[in-house]
Amino acid sequence: MPGKRIGKQTVKLQNPPSIISGAAIVGKKEGEGPLRTYFDNIIEDEKWGEKTWEKTESKLIRETLALILSKAGKSAGDINYIIAGDLLNQCIAANFGLRESGVPFLGVYGACSTMAESMSIGSILIDGGFADNLVCLTSSHFCSAEKQFRFPLELGSQRPPSAQWTVTGAGGVLLSNQGAGPYITHVTTGKIIDMGIKDANNMGGAMAPAAADTIMVHFKDTGLSPDSYDLIVTGDLGSIGREICDELLKIEGININDRFNDCGLMIFDTKKQDVNAGGSGCGCSACVFSGFIFQEMQKGSLNEVLFVATGALLSPISTQQGESIPCIAHAVSISRSL
Repeated sequence: MPGKRIGKQTVKLQNPPSIISGAAIVGKKEGEGPLRTYFDNIIEDEKWGEKTWEKTESKLIRETLALILSKAGKSAGDINYIIAGDLLNQCIAANFGLRESGVPFLGVYGACSTMAESMSIGSILIDGGFADNLVCLTSSHFCSAEKQFRFPLELGSQRPPSAQWTVTGAGGVLLSNQGAGPYITHVTTGKIIDMGIKDANNMGGAMAPAAADTIMVHFKDTGLSPDSYDLIVTGDLGSIGREICDELLKIEGININDRFNDCGLMIFDTKKQDVNAGGSGCGCSACVFSGFIFQEMQKGSLNEVLFVATGALLSPISTQQGESIPCIAHAVSISRSL
């Protein structure tokens, strides 16, 4: 539609949806980090009364949805869509956790970029008049992700310095065609970038080029600059990926360093907590955005944010077959006021 698409990969929303509520539930380790006061609930053990880690993750996403609705004063009947995903095979955390909600469901998979992907799709649906209210929601769990992607925890495998710690948590937001903001104004959809990295313990290094590419495209398409934002936040590059992304942008003449942070570095204290290069997982950027960023925007401490969630699109099978790691990053531009 004329006026909505700008440039190659960006949409400028004519009817920007408002974020009217957000919620995040995290695990014990995350609750010991620097953002502890921004989370709605901190569970005290990895199973939270369930028999398996996978059931716990489904409970995380189910209970987070309940909090989002409660904060907004909405019921499930008011919601047109839930857009959700996770890291587990066939997105079973979301599928099983939300199967009793009775809300039309769109399951998405973008690895750790899933939160920005779900917000992108949701924003476009509301802007187009196809929905009034919808929920964007993602989750991850350290134990279920380790079991699926790397090694059984019982092995006590050595983690290299480049490895990141999968966040145990779920976060999400309710988007509406009504509300006083913050508003989602632009969506820049990333493209798959594969630089040939095969090390599954170096996700940040693999994802950094995708993050840099999407950020560059966003500025080119919109005509905006780093100065347009109070915060440009990726998720989840960790310390290694953040440094690489920053250098790649500087090569292109773009300096975001004074306003650049990463959700994987924000959710943990990397000096005091044993998380190697930082946090990762669908729940990492979801919890940081739904907790810290959203609340700070409500307070007025942040006015303009570029949220760039990144994902490594690998699977256990592709890794075992020697495949490289395709990556992607999606950007969502959020403004406190219009």
